Amino acid sequence: MTKRLPVAILLITLLATFSTALGEGTTPPPAVGNVPSMGDLLKVVDKAANEHDSNKDWSTPVKMVIIFAGLAILPSLMVMMTSFTRIVIVLSFVRRALTTQNIPPTIAIIGLSLFLTMYTMAPTFAKINETAIKPYLAEQIGFDQAWTDSSRALKGFMLAQCRETDLGLFMEMANAIMPEEPLDIGLHIVVPAFIISEFRTAFEIGCLLFIPFLLIDLVTANILLSAGMMMLPPAMISLPFKLILFILVDGWALLAKSLCMGFNLTG
Repeated sequence: MTKRLPVAILLITLLATFSTALGEGTTPPPAVGNVPSMGDLLKVVDKAANEHDSNKDWSTPVKMVIIFAGLAILPSLMVMMTSFTRIVIVLSFVRRALTTQNIPPTIAIIGLSLFLTMYTMAPTFAKINETAIKPYLAEQIGFDQAWTDSSRALKGFMLAQCRETDLGLFMEMANAIMPEEPLDIGLHIVVPAFIISEFRTAFEIGCLLFIPFLLIDLVTANILLSAGMMMLPPAMISLPFKLILFILVDGWALLAKSLCMGFNLTG
């Protein structure tokens, strides 16, 4: 038993090192202003529907169609243009590495991913609120300008996470010339480059998280093999040790901190 103690200490040190490395060299999210409320968003829809003809209001069914159409594409926008993709992939990797089957349940993984996404995207949403929504509601800018400012804020966030190679790949496929201002690149180029970059980053983090748990599985399988218990599934024996290791290093807190601090929010 005492011979196994250094191995356990080594595994704890490895997991703590990998978790800390994920957030190393990054800065916490800056101070955030007020993000747009649902009431403000509904006012934008109402104002945009009526601004072309102030004497003729759109009917309620038409407004409802616009609202529900926006809600229908909201999940796609959440996945494609925010930090949700990286977060949910990494959390899924952790559950797979722990071999806990459906614990935490999928709905809990998605829920945590949504709230961490709201936290990491809060500076961008606040920027959209200050530069687009509030001026538009105050009739300082038109709807077209508000849309442009909103898309530029989102592009700023996505470009800050994109790798230059991924962005260059889609620029090359589109036969487009790199503009002087990166924010002038079209969304049809920025969005796929952002998604590919997020996939690669998420898989890199997932591989790092898998290593300590894989070592535990290897040690457990070696012990069972040397004891002649080859018919006993190693995963069933290693599961409690992986859970204890994850709890000892405060894995969920380290993971949430590393994920949130891993995004470049200066774009």
